[in-house]
Amino acid sequence: MHSRNRWAVLAVVCASVYLINLDITIVNATLPTLVRELRAGTRDLQWIVDAYNLTFAAFVLAAGSLSDRYGRRAALVTGLAVFGTGTAAGAAAGTTGGLIAARLVMGVGAAVIFPTTLSIISNTFSDRRERAQAIGIWGAITGIGVATGPLAGGWLLEHFWWGSVFLYMAPVAALAIVLSWRFVPESRDPATPPVDRLGLVLSTAAIGTLVYTIIEAPTRSWAAPVTLAGFALSALLLLAFISWERRQTAPMIDVRLFRNLRFSAACGAVTVAWFSLFGFIFLITQYFQFLKGYAPLKFGAALMPVAGAIAVGAVTGVLLSVRVGNKAVVATGLGLMGVFFLWVSTLSASTPYWPEIVGQMIVMGLGLGLTTAPATEAIMGVVPPDKAGIGSAVNDATRELGGTLGVAIIGSVSASIYTRALGSATLTGLPAQANDAARKSVGGALLAAGALGRQAPELSGHLIQAADAAFFRSLHAACLIACFVALAGGAFAAAMLPSRPSPGRAAVPTPGEATLEERPAPAA
Repeated sequence: MHSRNRWAVLAVVCASVYLINLDITIVNATLPTLVRELRAGTRDLQWIVDAYNLTFAAFVLAAGSLSDRYGRRAALVTGLAVFGTGTAAGAAAGTTGGLIAARLVMGVGAAVIFPTTLSIISNTFSDRRERAQAIGIWGAITGIGVATGPLAGGWLLEHFWWGSVFLYMAPVAALAIVLSWRFVPESRDPATPPVDRLGLVLSTAAIGTLVYTIIEAPTRSWAAPVTLAGFALSALLLLAFISWERRQTAPMIDVRLFRNLRFSAACGAVTVAWFSLFGFIFLITQYFQFLKGYAPLKFGAALMPVAGAIAVGAVTGVLLSVRVGNKAVVATGLGLMGVFFLWVSTLSASTPYWPEIVGQMIVMGLGLGLTTAPATEAIMGVVPPDKAGIGSAVNDATRELGGTLGVAIIGSVSASIYTRALGSATLTGLPAQANDAARKSVGGALLAAGALGRQAPELSGHLIQAADAAFFRSLHAACLIACFVALAGGAFAAAMLPSRPSPGRAAVPTPGEATLEERPAPAA
């Protein structure tokens, strides 16, 4: 393929991946508005966010496998159409149930789009150095999409109604469809293997059950019988999937890939990185909006240092990985994320945005970029080019699983410590409604204190002080846990992730099939 055409293909797939990653965080900006406009309760808000993540994670492996079989451009166009339809329906929804249903559809569309973008890149850029550059740009756009969601959402809410947050993505999806037909060539697995129907069902059921259980665990309790049953069922489904795939002559995914440390250790690094990223977003949103009093647009603007640092880290990281090896770059990236969380554990209400918080965000963004883009490059270099869709889907599934775990675990820990630190003595004398609100979150406590301001100013002030102290205690503890996870992930990458690909052993292709690392560079 001509060099100029290759970069046009990259531009189209990056526009698509930006759109779906933007949606991961943009909806958070609408939540307070949805409480007023749709009378959404806490449970409704949770599922408006999580419905997208659930179907995204559940269907991504199946979608990646089918795109290899039936064509990656066709899958990209189909995914964009489903996503665009879902987001337009979300804008028109008049109830929380309708919006949740639209979010489920959007998640299915995203599950089809995301693995297709990476597999198209891998089949377009066969030279490792060029492919690394392309994946670095892809990684930068992915991170920027997540980081700029609150900014885009805040701006739209300040100028239009809440549905604009969903509606504006529909014409962008339509434009991406047109550009995909114009610039993206069709590619598929030339072997056209039969569809592994049971593998598709088992993988979707296993990941969907696991993610649903993780989402519900903080509400039901991690030790509740239904939670333990959910984890047991997902484990059984996963074992059944592995057993089935090992017996197939044309499996949906060759599970032998996970024996390759360049593949499995890189997947682990991506999981840890997204665990940390979504844990960070969960914590920092509360800090800025409740403790600093930032409006949605100002909060989104405050996150811009993260977006810029992710872009720099992703592009630089893959270039460095080609020169010095993936091991050093990925381990350094996770180490920086650990340093970030240790630094954030010192935050207080008086911590200045500039230069301290900005410095923290830069460390976070660089760490994320240095981790995820080189790890993704390692994963895609292992997978045979004709199976790039399913390889990309594994990478995407680890991202979603890590992010869901980050919100659930860090959210659970911080909520538990917050409630315990608030203490029953602090709540003595509060009206029942204010008491319940204060126990749920620091935002609820501050709203309750505001309502009490005129009637009981002394009680209101006491509640504000206690809620602030309890929040920072929970923030510090949660950050230390995230720090440990990131540093442990960095140590694991340093010990287990190979520095460079090993031609001839980089993957487990079928006879006569070359891995991406073994393919010759294309003619310009």
